[in-house]
Amino acid sequence: MSSQPPETETHEVTLSRDEQWVAHATLVDYIDGAIDDDETPPSWAIDLLEEIEAGNGTDVFTGRQMQRLTDAMSDYLDREDVPERDCVHGSNVVERLEDRLEE
Repeated sequence: MSSQPPETETHEVTLSRDEQWVAHATLVDYIDGAIDDDETPPSWAIDLLEEIEAGNGTDVFTGRQMQRLTDAMSDYLDREDVPERDCVHGSNVVERLEDRLEE
């Protein structure tokens, strides 16, 4: 008898409309960069984008998705050309995701 694979733990994360916008813009930028480099965008980025585009205010992410979104947003926020508004809302998202990952 084979054992069942462990279920993937998910986390509900509530993002404001502005926070969703920055997360969306970050992922679109990441996907566009892959396409510009003649690469196939990673499926995790597309999956996250689809979850955020569902637009219900509360997104459900796996721990791995949260880590990848945190990394992508941190990279985006480290750029010099990021608008101040994106820095504020994006930093809030990163902080919230990191807090949820530590729980």
